[in-house]
Order: sequence, then C-alpha cells, then structure tokens
Amino acid sequence: QVQLDESGGGSVQAGGSLRLSCAASGRTSSVYAMGWFRQPPGKEREFVAAITIFTNVGTTYYADSVKGRFTIPRGNAKNTVYLQMNSLKPEDTAVYYCTAKHISGSEFDLSQYRYWGQGTQVIVSS
Repeated sequence: QVQLDESGGGSVQAGGSLRLSCAASGRTSSVYAMGWFRQPPGKEREFVAAITIFTNVGTTYYADSVKGRFTIPRGNAKNTVYLQMNSLKPEDTAVYYCTAKHISGSEFDLSQYRYWGQGTQVIVSS
C-alpha cells in the first residue's frame, strides 16, 4: 500500500499563486508516476498534471487547460511532488487530489491510478 499526504490549498484571488504538496509513503519503491487530478464543483474528476518518478528523467504531462501556468516539480525526497499553480483563474476552483500509480503509460487516464490522497480545496475568486 501507498499513502499520500497532501497539504496546501486555500483561497486566492484570480492571478495569484498557490502550491500544493504531496508526500508518498509506504511501498513507494514500485511507484511509477505521481500526479494531480481535480474535481470542480458539480463536474467529474479531471487530469491536471503528472510526473514519472520511477526513473530520474522525470517526464511531465499537463492538461491543456493548465499548460504554461502549472508545473509539477519533484521535491528533494524522491517521493514528494508539488503542484505549483500560477496565474490562477476562477475556473481552477476545485478539490485537488494527489495520486500515484505503478504502471507506465496513459498518464492522463484516471482509471490507471491506484492510490489517492484525501483531496484539498482550492478556491479562486474573481
């Protein structure tokens, strides 16, 4: 089992920045990638960003809606990732979930991810 501990989130005005953190613990040696999904109010959960952590390459993936505004850097600890969110918009308001998976490929596909954090709320006001 892998446990994911999220922190960060909160309320910010449009144009502002926030950073979310996620630390994985437990059986992390076989984790292939970690990422972030979000669920806006009344909508389905959607992909935001992911990064491969099984190798040191750290390939990143981003949803078109956040490209150029969000980044997913890794922490000094291998199993820690962040979601740096800049130029936030009201439509970024959602519950953000950290996630992890053991298998490669389909980084955009929610069904590929096995482990989920508890979620953290981000509210962007106009």
